[in-house]
Amino acid sequence: MGQNVARCIVPVAAVAVLMLAGCSSAPDGGAAARDQPAKKPGGSAPAGTRDDAEGAALGGSGTACALPVTFRTAADWTAEKVTAGDEDDVFSSLARQGPVKLVCEIDAKPAGNIGYLRVWTGEGGGSPREVLEGFMADEKNAGTIRYRETEAGELPAVEVTYLITSELLDEPKKERALAVGAPGGAVVLHLGGLDTQEHEQMLPAYELARKTMAATG
Repeated sequence: MGQNVARCIVPVAAVAVLMLAGCSSAPDGGAAARDQPAKKPGGSAPAGTRDDAEGAALGGSGTACALPVTFRTAADWTAEKVTAGDEDDVFSSLARQGPVKLVCEIDAKPAGNIGYLRVWTGEGGGSPREVLEGFMADEKNAGTIRYRETEAGELPAVEVTYLITSELLDEPKKERALAVGAPGGAVVLHLGGLDTQEHEQMLPAYELARKTMAATG
């Protein structure tokens, strides 16, 4: 994302409205921009050490993104750390959604889809439901919101599914996220997609991450 999140702000259709190209935290929901790539320092980075057909382990020491949890990525998806910049930067708030901030993007394009798994983390307290409700409070274009209790690996979790609507979209598109609490902090895993078809094609990667999730040791 460059040296700060300001680099992932791009003009849309040459108007003066700023939208976040790589972060799901745009104030207007970022429906058209959330699944465009963010810019990161140093170019592409591998998700981790590939050791089976599932892909790579992510979240531990030595992987692209050090996280409060670990999980497996799908084959050919690649992860990169997201750096938001200084807290005083006017654009840094765009990398924050509710109580969490964007720290990692896992790109589906090498696997043939357009979209990302995005990982958001926070240091504050609160249950997974409270964290997820705070995250959703900033999804201004969200509707048909449904929460459910679930598990992520052996961690208690709460998942939300919803629809994003926007005048920039031909029709509503599905998105989802889940929140867990780990000793290292709260984590939100979010799956968007260019449209509902892309979202559904990427669901196996989201489910793999959810089922293999564990607190970082």
